[in-house]
Amino acid sequence: QVQLVESGGGLVQAGGSLRLSCAASGRLFSRYIMGWFRQAPGKERTFIAYTTWSAGTEYYSDSIKGRFTISRDSAKNTVYLQMNSLRPEDTAVYYCASGTRITEVPSMYEYWGQGTQVTVSS
Repeated sequence: QVQLVESGGGLVQAGGSLRLSCAASGRLFSRYIMGWFRQAPGKERTFIAYTTWSAGTEYYSDSIKGRFTISRDSAKNTVYLQMNSLRPEDTAVYYCASGTRITEVPSMYEYWGQGTQVTVSS
């Protein structure tokens, strides 16, 4: 079992920055993939980025590439999402998730955090 807790969300003006954190605990393995997703009201949950604990492989959605950066601190079992140049359309609940498959598909991830709200005002 893996527990994930997100933090760092909030209200920010367009053009601003936020850094989200995802603290992981439980039965963690180096092979686990850590992903970030978001879900806007009335919309499906969509992929943002993933990284691997061990190799540090990173992959980003085209919609945020160049503005968001995923990183990890293995010693703290924490994954981060640095979000820069935020836009109103980035407003959503942001979730971190853990799985064992390298994929962008939300349903393939096994464990999820509770989510953290990010609101970007224009």
